[in-house]
Amino acid sequence: MRPHDVPGPTPARTLLNDRLGWLGLRSGQILLVITLAAAVIFGLVQLKLVVIPVLIAVILASALYPVVAWLNRRGMPAILATWTTLLGSIAAFGGIITLIVFAVRDQWDELFASASEGIDALQVFLLQGPIHIDEQQIEDLRATAVDFVTSSQFGTGALAGASVVAELLTGIVLLLVILFFFLKDGDRIWNFFLTPFEGKRLERGRRIGVTARGVLGGYVRGTAIVALVDASAIGIGLAILQVPLALPLAVIVFIGAFIPLIGATAAGVLAALVALVANGPLIALIVIIIVIGVNQLEGNLLQPVVMAQNLKLHPLVILFALAAGTILAGIVGAVLSVPIAAVTWAIMKTWNAPVSRAVPAEPAPSGRRRRRR
Repeated sequence: MRPHDVPGPTPARTLLNDRLGWLGLRSGQILLVITLAAAVIFGLVQLKLVVIPVLIAVILASALYPVVAWLNRRGMPAILATWTTLLGSIAAFGGIITLIVFAVRDQWDELFASASEGIDALQVFLLQGPIHIDEQQIEDLRATAVDFVTSSQFGTGALAGASVVAELLTGIVLLLVILFFFLKDGDRIWNFFLTPFEGKRLERGRRIGVTARGVLGGYVRGTAIVALVDASAIGIGLAILQVPLALPLAVIVFIGAFIPLIGATAAGVLAALVALVANGPLIALIVIIIVIGVNQLEGNLLQPVVMAQNLKLHPLVILFALAAGTILAGIVGAVLSVPIAAVTWAIMKTWNAPVSRAVPAEPAPSGRRRRRR
């Protein structure tokens, strides 16, 4: 036997290189990753006053970027194009809020009277219906509600509500400032974060940026189109049926459409309840039929066409994302969770994709074509 054919000594079997040891090491690594992820999420939740405006600004900037790019291609300077886009968006949003305020103010008395009649009818039903609730129980429930409103606990909640309003105003101001800089210097900001990378990592970073902007922008624009169709159809139906607050309810439908699966349904239930209080059960039933018909049209025809390339997530994934977002950040988290999940999945698919499969880059904001070398 030649010297090089002599088998070497086998390594000693220890607690770390057997199957159980390997499993223990992997379990420890998994627990460490989960702990780090939980710590990061906890830190982000504590800084939600900053994190939420940044996330909303990223999503809005992705949606409004084509407008800024289009204005730049028409020869408008970047700073002027940014101001035009930002102020135009604020004006449109302010106009919608103004319409809602006027509609609520004009129809509030009618709705309040209808609600009072509905509450009286409900009380009569509870007293004379099959449930057999005693009148004293209703009076006790009403007294409990009055005691809560006049209690110190309710006052503490009101003070907390004032604090929430202050945080909301601060977040809006911060959102507008961040959105302005993202619209104006979004590409420069992302290139700054890519400065330490080169080669394949740099190309991957650029690919991720283009993919994220395309998916987020397409998601917001597609959802806005679907929401506008839903709100218009349901709002027209409510107006024809002479349901009070048709315009505010249509706006609620529009906003609810940004929460997939449950937002439009909840808005439709609210519209049916208003119709039940103000117009009776027959009109409420018609409203429910209209809402169901519009939701079916959206889910089977409109959404697959508009959102075909922007949101390819299984409904179960959407439900998990909605649940996690709601737990972490309430209603804002429910709105932001689905686009974040969509862009995360898109980035995972293009992480190692070749250049030909990456999302095509959009034209530069300046509108100038680069010369080929």
